[in-house]
Amino acid sequence: MLNKNDFFMREALKEAKKALEHEDVPVGAVVVYKDQVISKACNQVELLRDPTAHAEMIAITQATNFLGSKWLTDASLFVTVEPCSMCAGALVLARIKEVVFGAKDPKTGAGGSVINIMNNKKLNHRIKTTGGVMEEECVLLLQEFFKQQRRKQAAINN
Repeated sequence: MLNKNDFFMREALKEAKKALEHEDVPVGAVVVYKDQVISKACNQVELLRDPTAHAEMIAITQATNFLGSKWLTDASLFVTVEPCSMCAGALVLARIKEVVFGAKDPKTGAGGSVINIMNNKKLNHRIKTTGGVMEEECVLLLQEFFKQQRRKQAAINN
C-alpha cells in the first residue's frame, strides 16, 4: 500500500507526463486539501508561451478558486520538482501549509537546493517542506525529456 506522500506524488507524476504532449518540461503539481486533490496542473510554459505558466502557479490559482480564498493554510502541494523562486514565493504568499517535492533542482531550486524561500525566517510565513519523495521516478522523467530535447536539437543542427 502506498503512503500518502507516494500516492499524491503519483498524481503529480501523471500531470507531469501531460506536459510532454506540448513539449513542456515535465513538471506536475497537485494541491491536496482534507486528503482530496482540489487542483492539478502541468507546466504550460511552451504551450502558452508564458514564463509564469509553471505547474505550481496554475495549481495555486485553481486551488484558491476552488476554496474561494487567497489562503491555502490547510493545503499541501505535491510537485515533481523542487519549486523555483517564483513558485516558492507564490506558495509563501498563499500561505500553503506544506510542500512535498520529488527531484531537487540544483540550478533554480528555492526549497533549499540553491536558496530557501519556503523557510526563510525573514518572511512572514514558513512552509513545511519534504523533498526526495519518489525522487528516482521524478528524476528519470526529467532526464528522458532533456535527452530527447538534445536529440531533436542535434538532428536540426545536422
